[in-house]
Amino acid sequence: MKVVVSPHVLSGGGPLVTAEIRERRPEIDLEHVEDADDLPAAVADAEVLVTHRLPDEILEGADGLEWVQALSAGTDRFDHDALADRGVALTNVSGIHAKPIGQQVLGYLLHFERGFDRAIAQQDDREWERYMGGELGDRTVGIVGVGAIGSKVADYCQTFDARVIGTKRDPTDAPESVDEIYGPGELESVLAESDYLVIACPLTDETRGLIDAEALATLPEDAVLVNIARGQIVDQSALVDALAAGDLGGAALDVFEEEPLPESSPLWDRDDVLVTPHMAGSTPHYWERCADVFLRNYDRFRDGETLENRVV
Repeated sequence: MKVVVSPHVLSGGGPLVTAEIRERRPEIDLEHVEDADDLPAAVADAEVLVTHRLPDEILEGADGLEWVQALSAGTDRFDHDALADRGVALTNVSGIHAKPIGQQVLGYLLHFERGFDRAIAQQDDREWERYMGGELGDRTVGIVGVGAIGSKVADYCQTFDARVIGTKRDPTDAPESVDEIYGPGELESVLAESDYLVIACPLTDETRGLIDAEALATLPEDAVLVNIARGQIVDQSALVDALAAGDLGGAALDVFEEEPLPESSPLWDRDDVLVTPHMAGSTPHYWERCADVFLRNYDRFRDGETLENRVV
């Protein structure tokens, strides 16, 4: 069984994930393709492709392809219908981002709760003025999408005694760290009570534009929006308007409708907005964790068992 690691791996990670797989399982027939021009020939006789994205022309020429391992949790960059039509399985690495993103979210919450934004501004001005910090134990954290990442956020927030509520596709399967769980159709209940609203759901047809002007207006006036999912889930212009009108307490954003965030975006200039460059999932352990997920699935695939994290 031939496995190909494509050149379409972000952050120069192709050699790294290849090395992690080879170190653990040197017997696997594994080829790392470094040049995109060489990819069509390499996948022509491959059963498995490991990649961050899959160009249409590559899929069309991969007659023997049976399984694609995406090196991301989100798979909106893949053509699900085309893969399904060709009988090609698609799996992701959902779960490997939970720890770093959970810690990033906790950092965002503490940034606003303990007034680090004010501390930075005062430091820039060499100003010494004491101020009052808050406690997360007095706050309600709402999580839209209590999956692997949302569950880890809930775990961390529970440590700080915050009240945690959220939405989950199957509300009967919620972690103990969530105090109240709602179905997707009950989002309004979460919005109305959230001092911090954390967006952790995947981008789908149902979630695109989910946090629109009406949703933002349902949040308390001093609420802080945190988005570590996909930029398209939040109506960015409506968010800018809400912030400008003083209808929100702030926002911490790792993802945006357009990336990189344009220099002209008003989000750059707001003291009540914390911008990070889509790096919440970054970790020095990323590629080893990708390799771990792939190898578990490799054994399942070889043995004809159900694949982990299968989305197609």
